[in-house]
Amino acid sequence: MHAATPIDIPPPHLAERHKASVLNSGFKSAVNFADYLLDTEQMLRLAHQRLGSSDIDTVVAGNMPFRLYPANNDGKTHAYRRGILLTHGLTDSPYFMRDLGAYFQAQDFVVMAVLLPGHGTQPGDLLDISWQEWAKAVAFGADCLTQEVDELYMGGLSTGATLSLYQSQLDERVRGLFLYSPALQISSRAAYAKLHKLYSWMSPTAKWLNIQPDYDVYKYESFPKNGAAQMYELTQKVQAMQDQHALALPIFAVASGDDTTVQSLATLDLMDAAVHPASRLLWYSNTAPKLQNVSRLLWVDSAVPEQRILSSAHTAIVLSESDPHYGRNGDYSNCAHYYPHEPEKYIVCRTRPTEVTQGEITAENLQSGIMRRLMYNPNFAGMTASMTDFILTLK
Repeated sequence: MHAATPIDIPPPHLAERHKASVLNSGFKSAVNFADYLLDTEQMLRLAHQRLGSSDIDTVVAGNMPFRLYPANNDGKTHAYRRGILLTHGLTDSPYFMRDLGAYFQAQDFVVMAVLLPGHGTQPGDLLDISWQEWAKAVAFGADCLTQEVDELYMGGLSTGATLSLYQSQLDERVRGLFLYSPALQISSRAAYAKLHKLYSWMSPTAKWLNIQPDYDVYKYESFPKNGAAQMYELTQKVQAMQDQHALALPIFAVASGDDTTVQSLATLDLMDAAVHPASRLLWYSNTAPKLQNVSRLLWVDSAVPEQRILSSAHTAIVLSESDPHYGRNGDYSNCAHYYPHEPEKYIVCRTRPTEVTQGEITAENLQSGIMRRLMYNPNFAGMTASMTDFILTLK
């Protein structure tokens, strides 16, 4: 059941969590993935001890990178045939990759998931991070995984999908991509996000797009402008690489037509241009999209009236409705869109979530009444069934 939230709403203000911890400002390589897991756990534990986080064991476990092995040992050159590296999105954590990890493990993939630098600790650790540090973590994971498998696949959510694309352009070992809500294009306003450095030394709040209570333990709610700036630079880099080299890999992509975080039409363009005949796009929206190559399109009506779901969302792709934190009966509600300007709606959204609708935070949806942002995929079983069909086409 959903946990009650204190009625008193703290005003937006900078706190200790909005400073850099100095523990998580860049990628720290390790000899192997096992050492990487040990080093990351130590870092996360120290960071949350300093913050005074409650239930540190649970918080650390949810933010940890992880590795899963399948039951079948079916490799030729290596111990296992296939492996997939899963990468979470901006402000998220490896927690978001766990349902997908369990699925791929059941499909006989070795699964590794990395923690992007600046994540899993406190929002202030994103103030000075660069996207190149994220790319180093992904490259390290790819190197570790190829030591155990014959075939390397990449999968990512949002920024993690973009980083997977980036790695695939540099790494001939990558055999295919699984992209979820890929951040291929974002608002051009993000190009100016670094301008705050001209004046934020006088007003530290100017470094932030959003200052939130940060109730969630697996995802930052506060968002620094540097995060947007790094994301913009990464998308520009990946687009330039795509313009130079056509992507010939098989791609399974999933996106929401109502996405308000990224411009999801860029995913349609990517899949229209995809060369490999096995490539497939699963598209959630209330109306069918236009795609020139309709043979690779799988459209799902994203409205689920019996669950009071108006539409899908950027955040609603990779988690199943049974997830204990973000799922249908989970203990967290995403209500940040009401904070701090509509406190009455914020309180209802957080404390009486079963009484409100769910969906993407579009202007149309918000006009329908109090709504929380959808955090799970009611079609998760259908999505994984489509993924299984796609995997069967891989040679």
